[in-house]
Amino acid sequence: MEFSQQDLKQIKKQGLTLEEVNQQLEDFNNGFPYMWIVKPATVGDGIRQYDDKQTAEFVKLYEDNKDKFTIMKFVPASGAATRMMKDFYTFLSEYTDEESTPIDSFPKVKEAIDNIEKFAFHDLLVNCMDKAGISIEKCLKQKDYKTIIEFIVTDKGLNYGKYPKAWITFHANEDKSRLMTAFEQHLQEAAQYATSNDVAYLHFTVTEEHLEGFEKLKEELVPIYEQKYKIKYNITFSFQQHSTDTIAVNEDNTPFHDANGNLVFRPSGHGALIKNLGKLDSDIIFIKNIDNISSCYQKQTVYYKELLAGVLIQTKQKVNNLMSKLKQTGLTKQELVSVARTINKHLNILDMQDHTQFPTLAAYKRYLRELIERPIRVCGMVRNTGEPGGGPYFVKRGDEESLQIVEMAQICMDSWKTKKIVSRSTHFNPVDLVVSTKDFIGNKFSLKSFIDYQTGFISEKSYEGNTIKAMERPGLWNGAMAKWITIFVEVPLETFSPVKTLNDLLKNEHQ
Repeated sequence: MEFSQQDLKQIKKQGLTLEEVNQQLEDFNNGFPYMWIVKPATVGDGIRQYDDKQTAEFVKLYEDNKDKFTIMKFVPASGAATRMMKDFYTFLSEYTDEESTPIDSFPKVKEAIDNIEKFAFHDLLVNCMDKAGISIEKCLKQKDYKTIIEFIVTDKGLNYGKYPKAWITFHANEDKSRLMTAFEQHLQEAAQYATSNDVAYLHFTVTEEHLEGFEKLKEELVPIYEQKYKIKYNITFSFQQHSTDTIAVNEDNTPFHDANGNLVFRPSGHGALIKNLGKLDSDIIFIKNIDNISSCYQKQTVYYKELLAGVLIQTKQKVNNLMSKLKQTGLTKQELVSVARTINKHLNILDMQDHTQFPTLAAYKRYLRELIERPIRVCGMVRNTGEPGGGPYFVKRGDEESLQIVEMAQICMDSWKTKKIVSRSTHFNPVDLVVSTKDFIGNKFSLKSFIDYQTGFISEKSYEGNTIKAMERPGLWNGAMAKWITIFVEVPLETFSPVKTLNDLLKNEHQ
């Protein structure tokens, strides 16, 4: 592809090379293959289920050992609340009055209006409207619903449509004396399960334009929760790097230029955050989305986070013991076969090659080491209740079978056989991970070495009235971690309380 000098300068400024952009264009032309799912992971077959006694033992393992490790909570928090407000934006653009377009035509907006007092931000909204000389009671009485929604979504009032999700008031505390944003509740959670030696380390990925606001929240909140939990906080931020953006293309896969003749680059999804994750220097890292916060299931959340961390510690111990064994000289065939059985049984490494396929025992030993010299992820899985999103499957890639988190967009549903496999799926991925990104001797892995680059995704978008195609990189917890040691563990549905739309805050778990 030939680019103009202006294009080349822009590519360089973006932090990309010409080769990288040409590879992206090639990916647009070739597309990404669908995932070959073999069967769903279920309890006893890919997903571990622990009884109360076993769970308590794993929790104790974590609590007894956590001060030996550096621990961090990693929260992708750059997402704007725009999609949360989609129905409200539609309402604002289409609603005129009750006679021509009754509010019943907008069921989500009607639900919000009918339950307006149940939102934790209700008093903030009332105060905001009062300052503007507008009574919310009068608006409700006169059926002036548009003004109320404007004060929620736009800069007339709360401006939630432009804020990152992290700044939205999700809940009030137990005695209703304090309103809490999602950001604040993550600080609260971290104090309870992500501390070691009385320090809670948190890392948020944010957008550059919102960094100052996050810093202000940090300055305001840290003293409050340090006093409450008798700990110290260490909170850091990073941006999704512009060099991870991908070029936008026209429908014929040629580079798209905007009205000013500039190339358009777009953030390439949460998979780009693998670079941010790779820079963190912690032994145990909890990963959780910014919007997965509950007001009434905090104790369960903390308990099962510690379960996952205990499973991670045990898995890491097994890997370290196996690595110590494989460092020994003079291992017999029987000893190596025993190591292989342990790897297959406890680390979910499938389709392992037999020792007879190697010319020497030394070559077989190297192969076994390569199998377990990988980052580890322990992923909580909840029972599927119809939520959209990915799930756990056994996946075939070439000759290799492995456990993976697969998004529905990665599955070709044209085949009756595939539909049957999906219909048997029992669990859903809530993005509830605890990971280890360090090797046997404590050095950080190069995480890019464990990405399956063939698990990207192409979608259709609108830009300045034009239809364009955009590319997302392999997702953070699926393609970007495709070659990690993977353990799936069942956790209760109560630990999954996402806020994908504003009305989700009306559900019982958020009241």
